[in-house]
Amino acid sequence: MRIGILGLGRIGAFHAETLSGLDAVESLVVADPVAQAARAAAERFGAEVAASPEAVLAAGVDGVVVAAATDAHPALIRAAVEAGVPVFCEKPVARTMTEGVEVLKAVEAGDVPVQIGFNRRFDAGFVAARAAVHSGELGKLHTVRSTTLDPAPPPAAYVAASGGIFRDCSVHDFDIIRWVTGREVTEVYAVGGNRGAEYIKEAGDADTTGAVLTLDDGTIAVVSNSRHNARGHDVRMELHGFADSVAVGLDDKLPLRSLEPGVAFPAGTPHDFFMDRFAAAYRAELAAFTEVVAGRLASPCTVADALEAGWIAEACTLSLHEHRPVRIEEVRTV
Repeated sequence: MRIGILGLGRIGAFHAETLSGLDAVESLVVADPVAQAARAAAERFGAEVAASPEAVLAAGVDGVVVAAATDAHPALIRAAVEAGVPVFCEKPVARTMTEGVEVLKAVEAGDVPVQIGFNRRFDAGFVAARAAVHSGELGKLHTVRSTTLDPAPPPAAYVAASGGIFRDCSVHDFDIIRWVTGREVTEVYAVGGNRGAEYIKEAGDADTTGAVLTLDDGTIAVVSNSRHNARGHDVRMELHGFADSVAVGLDDKLPLRSLEPGVAFPAGTPHDFFMDRFAAAYRAELAAFTEVVAGRLASPCTVADALEAGWIAEACTLSLHEHRPVRIEEVRTV
């Protein structure tokens, strides 16, 4: 099949490399506002360069990957849907939930599949965790812990436009908690602090946060996030049930140092970047998209799914600023 890529920044170029290695993909058509980025991708992966997103959609592509800046996501999703071209779009759907709801309405009015990029749904450990929960082998859950710790904060310009750590980083934890447990979040309580980069505080954001989520069956989920984890990129999940407990992310590249006498684990070089930690998941995610394009698979992460994680992020942001528990229904508009 022929796949278009809109946006050739860091993640777009990474997706171009991944797509070029998939058997189902015969050719790529790329576009980026920075002409040199498009030309570089074309030279590296043998792609065809188009002058604009519209030109990509008119080039006979079977599907399109949106990896452009967040502000462009709504218009690009709509354009692809109107052209009848299946879409893969990196999260978030839009900068604001209001825009996201409008995109949802546009998508639901048609029958063109849209897949949003939450790669943890394709990581082998998280897939196994979901299977363990849904098979009943853990028994009834009582506690979930989800962790995302980045090795260093993003640049100041990125932070200023990110919408905050809950919308930008924690949203991955929120989505995977929903997906693994199969439950919805009803209430949150969030706290945050600033112990590092001053520009994060100046942007009105926190660099380290904690959130307690109450799920609709009474399970408690604890989410921990930070922009400062010098040892590496740490993404983990624990699920504790009345019959068993399991964990995701406890491999030899775990960025944690044990102080127990005689313990060698973890013995490997720590994960230092999200593309390292989730390389296989990204490949599986885009392979799934080719199945969506071929009509053999429904979208494994819909716009509606992405908005559900977004409402949790909105509630946590409000909770942080108002120092109180917030029910999801307080922020939800649909």
